[in-house]
Formats: sequence, structure tokens, C-alpha cells
Amino acid sequence: MAAVQWRSRGRNYEAELQRCRPEAALVEFGDYHPLKTIMVTDTKTRRGARKGSTSSSSSSSSSAPPDPLSSMLDGTDPLSMFAAASATETPAMAHSASAGELGRKKWEKEKEEEVVGPDFEPWSLKRGEILARFTTTEKLSINLFMGSDRGKAPSPGSSAVSEKVRTRLEELDDLEEGSQRELLNLSQQDYANRIEELNQSLKEAWASDQKVKALKIVIQCSKLLSDTSVIQFYPSKFVLITDILDTFGRLVYDRIWTMCSDPRPLPDSFTVDDVNDTAKETCLNWFFKIASIRELLPRLYVEAAILKCNRFLNKCGIQETLPRLTAMIRGIGDPLVAAYTRAYLCRVGVEVAPHLKDSLNRNFFDLLGAFRQISSESVQKQLVLQRVEVPEYLTLYSPAISWILQCIAYRAPEPLLTEMMERCKKLGNNALLLNSVMRAFRPEFVAARATDFIGMIKDCDEAGFPKHLLFGSLGRSVACADPPESERLTILNEAWKVVTKVRSPQDYVNCAEIWVEFTCRHFSKREVNTVLADIIKHMTPDRAFEDAYPQLQSVIRKILTYFHDFSVLFSMERFLPFLDMFQKDSVRVEVCRSIMEVFIRHQVEPTRDPVILNAMLHICKTMHDSVNALTLEDEKRSLALLIIGFIRMVCFGRDFEQQLSFCVEARATFCNLESVMVQLIHTVNQLAMETNRVMRGSHSRKTAAFVRACAAYSFITIPSLSSIFSRLSLYLLSGQVALANQCLSQADAFLKAAVSLLPEVPRSISVEGKLRGSESFLLDFINNFLATLLVVPDHPEHGVLYLVRGLLNMIQDYTWEDNSDAKVRVYISTLPLLAAMSQETYLYSIPKVDSNETLYGGDPKFLLEINKLSETLIGQVLDHLKALGRDEQSTRRQGALAFSLFGVLLAHGDLRNNKLSQLAVNLWNLSHKHGHCETRVSVRTLEFIKHQAQQADMSHLSDTVQRLALQSRT
Repeated sequence: MAAVQWRSRGRNYEAELQRCRPEAALVEFGDYHPLKTIMVTDTKTRRGARKGSTSSSSSSSSSAPPDPLSSMLDGTDPLSMFAAASATETPAMAHSASAGELGRKKWEKEKEEEVVGPDFEPWSLKRGEILARFTTTEKLSINLFMGSDRGKAPSPGSSAVSEKVRTRLEELDDLEEGSQRELLNLSQQDYANRIEELNQSLKEAWASDQKVKALKIVIQCSKLLSDTSVIQFYPSKFVLITDILDTFGRLVYDRIWTMCSDPRPLPDSFTVDDVNDTAKETCLNWFFKIASIRELLPRLYVEAAILKCNRFLNKCGIQETLPRLTAMIRGIGDPLVAAYTRAYLCRVGVEVAPHLKDSLNRNFFDLLGAFRQISSESVQKQLVLQRVEVPEYLTLYSPAISWILQCIAYRAPEPLLTEMMERCKKLGNNALLLNSVMRAFRPEFVAARATDFIGMIKDCDEAGFPKHLLFGSLGRSVACADPPESERLTILNEAWKVVTKVRSPQDYVNCAEIWVEFTCRHFSKREVNTVLADIIKHMTPDRAFEDAYPQLQSVIRKILTYFHDFSVLFSMERFLPFLDMFQKDSVRVEVCRSIMEVFIRHQVEPTRDPVILNAMLHICKTMHDSVNALTLEDEKRSLALLIIGFIRMVCFGRDFEQQLSFCVEARATFCNLESVMVQLIHTVNQLAMETNRVMRGSHSRKTAAFVRACAAYSFITIPSLSSIFSRLSLYLLSGQVALANQCLSQADAFLKAAVSLLPEVPRSISVEGKLRGSESFLLDFINNFLATLLVVPDHPEHGVLYLVRGLLNMIQDYTWEDNSDAKVRVYISTLPLLAAMSQETYLYSIPKVDSNETLYGGDPKFLLEINKLSETLIGQVLDHLKALGRDEQSTRRQGALAFSLFGVLLAHGDLRNNKLSQLAVNLWNLSHKHGHCETRVSVRTLEFIKHQAQQADMSHLSDTVQRLALQSRT
């Protein structure tokens, strides 16, 4: 210890900064760009270039470092590649390519016209809705196929074709000879399970090459569609059974496709000429089998299922078959069964031939003609037997009619809607049909005729289909497209007259939710406020709102979509009372969250509007109060981020006292969310610095008192935080802010509090749910703290370097991890601070704050205290190095610490002192003794010392560098 005599070398920071600055180089900006390392040239201008030359050349010398962006281009940039390609392309090639491109574009255009686009809503999206909507508690029955032993294996010996055909026809006849078993009293779920079993049986039969059995299953399933004994379930039954038909059609098509793909795969755009005779014969055989089915309904369905296979037989096969199948449907007596058969034919037709609109239109017009059967005696008798009312019965047609109309209306011209409206009028404005028309055609077409549709709705018979449902369908269209401006108010008034008279709260809110969007889209807050008042009036009695939270949430979302000015939004008298209807905690919080998300996304300018602030505080408090012990951390984090976003948008301008008052109120309101409290502390510190900027560093009596109040806010709030590292960092940050505002006693209190908190730092902390050692975090904090202490003046009553000594005492007493060098690293980090404190002029300072350089003015007693403390720290480090030397397992740690201390002595110590110079040499040798030191780092360090030795005031390093040698690893 006594042998170490520390003395800091004098530093001229300005001169060192000048020496470290890079040399300036003149650049002609026309040729310079920081990312430009390759110069593009046109190959056509370089006719005399030598063979093998490229069209690009480097704009920098070969010694220039490689550019990471251009290195990804393999030496050639895209512009040069294009230039080279255009130079080598011959006119014939260009002509050929352009012709091929035109042909490809023409083919793609034709294909695009024929194929249904992504704007067409597929059947798969409607399937689930139908199954969920059309349910029953009645018992169902189903006929299960029992199978047959015939046909599983071919008969031995040669058999003629006629024998084979006869055998297969006999197998088909088995269906009518007792090979079925009827299951009764099935629930809806049991029925669905049985249908799924049939679907699996179909796949298994097909996989085991039992094609006749597969056809039997499909025929049997198709027959089930003639059964309307449980009529409410019919739409769902249709969905389940047509799934099997779809599977069968896909299996047959894929089989024939495979037969055509040998040896070369068949292209997607194949023609009949590409199909081989074997495939054609197989395909024709399937159609012959289906034609032999005796009953009309299964024959229709099964042929429709393989409609696409007509492509293998005839160019116009599909075009000829669709009208024939459409006409065959007229033979089905039950109008409901016929409607869904037409829907299935449209489903298949729109997939394989969407351009054949005539068949789709004929299907629909036939369906209109069948509507007269609904009032027939047979249908009415069936409804009486099953106790089904006419309105309920009419809704069963809805999926079929909607699908047929969707297929017809897809990319249809506007006059078709006019024709459909005329058809509806001839049928006496059938409500079900009118509803489907409004939902099928493009919203722009419907919106343009909204007034006409309202007149037709008024003339509808409400007994069959409620008018509010019709207005709901109309509302969907006018919410998406704009009706004529002169008619908008009339449309709203006419619609709302009907909506407000709906007695059922559920029906009312379903319809009101739709028209809210139209109101928000085209009218002001006055009309929206009126709509909200009407909704509150209808939904408050008997707490009906409790069953309508999804619809009420949708209303809020639609309002927020169109109203982004929150001063307008919160000035609606009924908006906050509307929010009060959300009394279920989870829903209430979700609504508040959606409001906050829109506020943060669209509120660009900070606000001080009291209406907005009061409303948003209420909303944020609702979110905050939902937090409890069971709330997940992710949920807390999400809510806190929204509240923080609100706090950041609050600004009272130059009224800093009002801003501080807001932060005081927010602290009391959001005390359970720690990240919000942290943000409030940052906000108050920022407020103090803004005050300092406005006063240009010279505080008046009033502003000085204000920044002290800000410091007091932070000092009171920080202890409430649970995260110890949040407290440490905020104590340090707040102390720095206090120093910048010349609040020395407050700064001293913050820094002392941080030092006092160090013993409480745990050995491990939770980071993103995982336990990690706290040592690295603590070292980072201490280094930041040491950097601040350079400008902190000593307290006149506590002696020299009292904060530094207090920090070191805490470090000495702290319980570090076993086999840890952290304490010694802190000692090594403290040496540069002490060296900086001994300079005549400090590296940095705070305006209007006298640091120790001014207080002590280079007093020898002060420098002596610094040197003594430095010698003590070096002695502690050397003792630790000696202890590490006794353990062979610790040689790597010993070398790393020795090299760190050597670097500090080199940078901050006065090596003209022989003993200090000898210590530096010893540390160098110790760090290289066991070969653990990085050779590259050692070489660069030696080069730096040699470079420093060339300076006039550093010539003494020449002797030192001669004694530093690189030792080879052993």
C-alpha cells in the first residue's frame, strides 16, 4: 500500500479533443453519396472495352472498405444489370417477348373474367352461420347404408362388359332391396355425427376402390334431402349433406384428372383434345351410372355434384347441362326442397362456369314462380302438422334465396337490379325476396334507389317478414355507400320511424346498431346524440342493455370511426350516459380501452380542453380501477400504456402550475399502476426542465419555488415504486434535474437517497418473468452515478468527497455474489472520477452550479484527499489480484482485472512517477502471464501508447513502452 503513490496526470481536454477529430476532406457533392460505391455506366457507350469487362466499375479505390449494402449484389448493381440486359437483347427477342407477354395478358384477362374473384363471398363463410342459426330440439331419423358383399371382388374368369354393367345395376338396386337401416330418435348432434360417419365411409370406400359403394352412399344421402319432417332443421341438413356431395364430386374429378395426367400432367386450361380415350370412357361411364338412378332428386344432386367433369367430354357440356338440370328441378313438388336444389345447382355452377349467367337467372325466375306454392294446401297442411308459423317458415328460404341472388348479382350491371325490383313488385313486394335483393346487390346500386326501396318496404305485408329487418338490410347498404345527398335526411327519418317502434329490445338494438353508422357517416353530432338518446330510452328499462353488450359496443366503435375530434364527441350530452350502460366490468373496460386507443391514434396535438380532460380522466380511472391482484401483468402493461398515452397528450402550455396540479391529481388516481407513476415523475422532471428553458437558466423567486415543488413531487412519489432499479434510476435522474435548476439541497437529498438504497438491491431480479442476477444492472447504475458526482459540489457540513465516500462504503458493505469481481470493478471505475476531480478545469459542468473545481480551486489539501482515496482503492484492487493469484481457476479473472487497472493508470495516472510506472508494467505483465489477454487488443494498446509518446508532454511513455512486451500463450 505505502509503495503506491498516486498522482493524476494533468489533462487538457480541449487539446485532446482537437487531436481526436478526423481530418476534413474536400468532397465534390456532384460525385458523392455516402452509399454510392458503384458507378453505373451504359454498356452501349463502351464498345472498345476489353473482353470480359463488365458494365459497372467501382467509384472507390481498392483499399476502400466494402459497402454492406452493395456486397449483397455480388459486385453488380441492379441498374447495371438492366443496362447489360437491354444491350444484349436482340430486336427479334424483344418482339417475341412482347408478343408472348401480350398473349399471356390476354389469357389472364379472359381467365379473370371467368373466375370468381376474392370479392365473392364463398359458401364456406355462410356454412357455419346456417348451422348455428337453423337448429331444432325435435328428434331426427336417418337411413344408414348397410353395404353389400357383391362387387367387392371381381368374379373369377373372363366376364363380358354386359355382365359387368348388369352386376353394377344390381348393386344399385340393393338400395331398394332392404340394404338400409333406419335410425330413429336422433338428436341434432347425433344426426351431424351420423352424416360425418357417412362422409368417412365414402372416403374409405373410394380409397379401397369400392366405387359402387361410394355411389350408393351419395345416392342415399341425396334422398335424405327429400325429407322435410323436421322442417326447421332443413337448411342445416342441406349444408351437412351437400358436404358429402362436394366430396364425391371432387373424388370423381380428381380420378379422371389423374387418368389424363399420364405420362405428362394435364394443364389447368386443358381442352377436350387433351383428354385421352380411357379418361373419356370412365367419365362417360359415371354419367351413365347416374342417369340410371330412378328417383329425380338424387339423380339431380349427384349429376350436379360431378358437373365439372363435363369438361372432359365436351367443350359445351356444362353449358348444355345446366339448363337441362334447371328444367328438371321444376319436377320437385315441395317448394322448399326445390329452392335448396336450385341453390346447390347455383353453387356448383358458379364454381365451374360463373360466366353462364342465363342458367342462374332462369333458376331464380323459376324460384319466383314456385313462391305461389307456399300458400298451397299441401304446404299449409304440413306447417299445421309441424306447428310452424308462416313467418318462421319463410325464413327457412333465406339462405337459398340469398345464395342464388348473390350468384346472380355478382358483378352484374345496374339495370338487373331494376328488373329484380319490378319482379318483386309483381309478387306483391314479397318481404323475404326484397330483403334478399337488398343484401345481394352492390351497396352503391341499392343506396342510389334507397327511396324506392323504402316505398316498397312500406307496401310489404309485415305478417310474413318484419319491416325492421328490411330496414336493417337497407341500412347496411346505405352505411357502405352514399345515397343522394338530398334524400339522406328523409331516408333516416323514414327508417327511424320504423326502428323506434320495435318493441323487442333485442330486435330494436340489432336494427339501431346498423343505422348508427349511416347517421355518423352523413350527419352531425346533433343527430347522433338524438340516436343515442333513443337507444338509451329503449335499452334502459328492465336493464335490457345487459343482453345487448355486443351491439352496444358496435355502436361505440362506429361512432369512434367517424368522430375523431374528442371535443365534439364529449360535448354530446348522451355519450357519457350511453357509456354508463356498460355495467359489466370486463365490457366496460373493453369499451374504455377502445376509446383510449382511438384517442391516442388520432389526437395529434396536446390538449388542455377541460371537457376532454374530465371525460378521459373518468375513462382512464375506470380502466385503472379494474386492476386487482388477479390481473395479469400483460393486461396491466396494456392498460398502463393507454393511460400513459393520455398523460403525454395533456399540456397546459405556459401554465406550469396547472400542469403540476394535473400530475398531482393523476398520481392519486393511478396509484396502482407503477409504470404510470414512473411516467408522472418523468413528466414533472420534464416540466422543471421546461421551466428552466423558458427562464434561460436564471430562475426568479417564483420559478425557483416551482422547480423545488417539482423536486418535492418526485421525492415523495419515488418511494411508492416497488421496482428498486426504477427508484434508483429516478433518484439519479431527479437529482440531475434538481442540479440543472440550481436546487442543490434537493439534488443532494436525491443522491443520498440513492446511495442509501443500494444495500436493498436484491441479488436477483425478475426480468420479463425470468430471474436474472442484478449485478450487471447495479454496475451500470453505479457508473452513471459516478459520472454525475463529478459536477456535484461537496456539502459544506459533510466534508470532502462525502458522497463518493458514502457510495464506496455502501459498496464495501454490500453482499456481492460469490466469486464476483464487481466490487473491485467499482473501485477501478471510481479512479477515473477521482482523476477528473483533480483537474483544474472539469470535463463538463452545469451552468450556474459551482462544482468542486470552483469550491476548492486546486487546493493541495483537496488533491491530497483525492490521492489518498485513490491509493486506498488501488491497494484494495491489488489485494484482490493477489488473492486471485492463489487459485489457478481464477487466472483469467486476474488477467482481465489487471488489464483494466493498467488501462486506468495509462489514461489517468501520471506515469512520470517511477513507482506508478513500475506498477503499470507489473500489471501489464500480470495480465499477459497466463496468455488469457486478447493479442489483438494488446497490439492496439501498444500502438496507442507509442502514438501518445510522440506528444511533447507524453514523451516519458517511451521508456514505459519499451518495458511492455507481448508474451506468447503457453
